[in-house]
Amino acid sequence: MSFFKKNIVKNSINSESLPAHVAVIMDGNGRWAKKRGLSRNAGHQEGARTVRKIVECAYDIGIKYITMFAFSSENWSRPKEEVDELMELCLDYLKDAENETSDKDIRVRVIGNKEGLSQEMKDQIQKIEERTINKKRMTMVIALNYGGRQDILQAAAKIAEDVVIGKLKQNEITESELDKRLYTDGIPDPDLLIRTSGEMRISNFLIWQCTYTEFYFPTVLWPDFTEKHFKEAIIDYQKRSRRFGGL
Repeated sequence: MSFFKKNIVKNSINSESLPAHVAVIMDGNGRWAKKRGLSRNAGHQEGARTVRKIVECAYDIGIKYITMFAFSSENWSRPKEEVDELMELCLDYLKDAENETSDKDIRVRVIGNKEGLSQEMKDQIQKIEERTINKKRMTMVIALNYGGRQDILQAAAKIAEDVVIGKLKQNEITESELDKRLYTDGIPDPDLLIRTSGEMRISNFLIWQCTYTEFYFPTVLWPDFTEKHFKEAIIDYQKRSRRFGGL
């Protein structure tokens, strides 16, 4: 693509109507690797490099929140070798993110059930969250050992506990009270969800939060997803009319 055409894509984005929160299901790493005769881990490694490029692109555009679905609660059912490699890759990414965000105004948050994670992973999560807590331009959310149904269940359990101890009355249970107990507390619902590879489902990702989210399903596999593809998703989003159930 020529420099002129690249500028057309860039300049087509209206900075006044950006999605505040973009969520991403990074699908297709395994298929990308298989097409090239490589191991699935090679696909995940290439996918991690794509994460870095897309987060930086989102930061430059002015996106306030970006959530990356790194490891789902269902991914534990994959072969142990692949799970171990994915966990190692996530840990390496968290360590690298500490350095990569040092010169940027990016806060890092990790959502999901931390009980199944190694102590080293928990320590690294705590470290990067504490070190970036005062950064404000963009929040990068990493969904790690996350499941949408599990998120709702743990929030419901917290509500039940608060009712039992008298902290909350039964008639005070509202959507807002549930929101406060979700892993995403303080994070706005996604305006746009991108899932690569052509699969058209959200796979237990932010299912409460995506009630009125706009979906975008490009066929490109995640390791091949470029800054141009990301900008095209933003442009497509800006062409839509969001009515939230109204007229």
